[in-house]
Amino acid sequence: MKIAIHIARILLGLPFLVFGLNGFFEFLEPPQPPTQDAAAFIGALAGANHFWTLLKGTEVVCGLLLVAGVYVPLALTVLAPILLNILAYHLALDPSGTPLAGGLVVLEVFLAWSYRTHLKGVLRTMAQPSGQD
Repeated sequence: MKIAIHIARILLGLPFLVFGLNGFFEFLEPPQPPTQDAAAFIGALAGANHFWTLLKGTEVVCGLLLVAGVYVPLALTVLAPILLNILAYHLALDPSGTPLAGGLVVLEVFLAWSYRTHLKGVLRTMAQPSGQD
């Protein structure tokens, strides 16, 4: 099981690292959005420079954390809403990317389950601040 977790971390981390870096250095040719709605959505994200920089920077950092195997629960927590939006984009606007997005979500869920003891505090319904009874 340790090997499967290690492989899943790398398989989830590398795409975020590569595509995050591509957001800064543009070494990969971006695919053409298949519809006008998809183009408008991507254009709006890229047009909001501060958001695009934050998004791509977050992808790079989380990808590095996953590949290095440090702060994995934190990286999984931060990447979860990004992955949800990637999946929603592909389901609604660009179905051709749904298998890859779905695969990344499967890796995320597998890793979240594997690190569940470290994530269980996030799912407490009545969490209390530290030091308070």
